[in-house]
Amino acid sequence: MHSPPYTPGPRTAALTAVALAVPSVLLLVLVALSWHPLLDFDGDVARTTHTWAVDEPGVTHVFRILTDWVWDPWTMRAVCAAAVVWLVWRHSAWWLALWVAATCALGTGVQQGLKSAVGRARPVWSDPVDSAHYAAFPSGHTLTATVVCGLVLWLIHRYGAGRALRRTALALAVISVVGVGLTRVWLGVHWPSDVVGGWLMGALIVALAVASYERWPGSRRS
Repeated sequence: MHSPPYTPGPRTAALTAVALAVPSVLLLVLVALSWHPLLDFDGDVARTTHTWAVDEPGVTHVFRILTDWVWDPWTMRAVCAAAVVWLVWRHSAWWLALWVAATCALGTGVQQGLKSAVGRARPVWSDPVDSAHYAAFPSGHTLTATVVCGLVLWLIHRYGAGRALRRTALALAVISVVGVGLTRVWLGVHWPSDVVGGWLMGALIVALAVASYERWPGSRRS
């Protein structure tokens, strides 16, 4: 037996999804059209943070460890896999486990599809402090962390976790999602709008997943 699940309500999740869809689409269009004010802003911030990264090798080294190991997309996917195992093992929630896994996979598919479609070049430096491959928009690290952390927070609330656990999970999620975005800009492998796009689209994917699952009749049994 387990505690009755807590559900936030499909209407709330749907409204959140609509609110996130507008800025997500707007930013996507501006990046795709190479809107000059956005490009100028990205360039100014990227040049400033790159200068800091070169001048502070100790901080840069720590950020590389965080982004390559702690907040790496594969680490985040491992967290998602652990959540799936927990759902099946502790709650026999097979459909919810499948939903979570599918949402994580959807996040990967969306980011790769958008990278290919937009084809935005990454920053290029004469003295790089890190390297990354494939297109820039949106940030895959940021989108993946947002999706996984969002799903974990939803599950924690859904299964009625205590206040201490909820607060701890929220703090870790915020640190991870914000932190990974900042490290990607600091290391000079993403423009700021790549990171913002990852945040917005990752949150949108979670909101859509929650809204669709809570509307499914079988959700009350998970």
